[in-house]
Amino acid sequence: MNISILTLFPEMFSGPFTYSIVKRAQEKGTVTIDLVNIRDFATDNYKSVDDHPYGGGAGMIVRVDVVDRALKETKLKIKNSKLKIKTILLDPQGTQYTQNKAATLSTLDHLILVCGHYEGVDERIRQLVDEELSVGDYITTGGEIPAMIVVDTVVRLLPGVLKHPEAIQLESFSSSLNSKLSALNSLLEYPQYTRPEIYNGVRVPDVLLSGDHKKIDDWRENQAIIRTKKRRPDLVKRQRDRVPKA
Repeated sequence: MNISILTLFPEMFSGPFTYSIVKRAQEKGTVTIDLVNIRDFATDNYKSVDDHPYGGGAGMIVRVDVVDRALKETKLKIKNSKLKIKTILLDPQGTQYTQNKAATLSTLDHLILVCGHYEGVDERIRQLVDEELSVGDYITTGGEIPAMIVVDTVVRLLPGVLKHPEAIQLESFSSSLNSKLSALNSLLEYPQYTRPEIYNGVRVPDVLLSGDHKKIDDWRENQAIIRTKKRRPDLVKRQRDRVPKA
């Protein structure tokens, strides 16, 4: 998979992409990440990429012409027209990003991420992309950190990246443990324990030490439901709203 990131601050990505899973995926050749500096496509001596908004207002707006040139140059480097490609703008107004979306994006051949910045982007930039995504109902300084989140969540889903890929199915917001829980999508993950068996007087639940895998599975399913209802009742309600009434 190839990922191109259009950004005003390519230096921000040096840390997150040079460690752990994303680093290993690049070393194995599973993913290639190309950082495109939007400033390289400015036409003046000051490398201007933003300007004051028409009609007045606070802040600066990212210019459409500069981003358009950066996008066109990025797409020109993609030689195979049959590849599955998607261009996404990271923006607070976009559709909320989910684990299901990460799974969908992981099936692409080439993902192009455009990082917004400053007060916002020229509205016409939205016409240059296929989709807009938001990582949550809050505002970051720019689209760089959201882009890092998208890359991290997508890369770890690529075949061969994780040493134990089956673990993905047991994580929060992933597929349920078995058919009993298929009606409850996006459950939070059940509690996990490791050594020591007793710490500060708190014991690991006996069922996890029993060796009875059926009982352990049942306990984990029940704990996942209890935890989701307690911590994220909105997820339970969302699932119920999806079920059509008879």
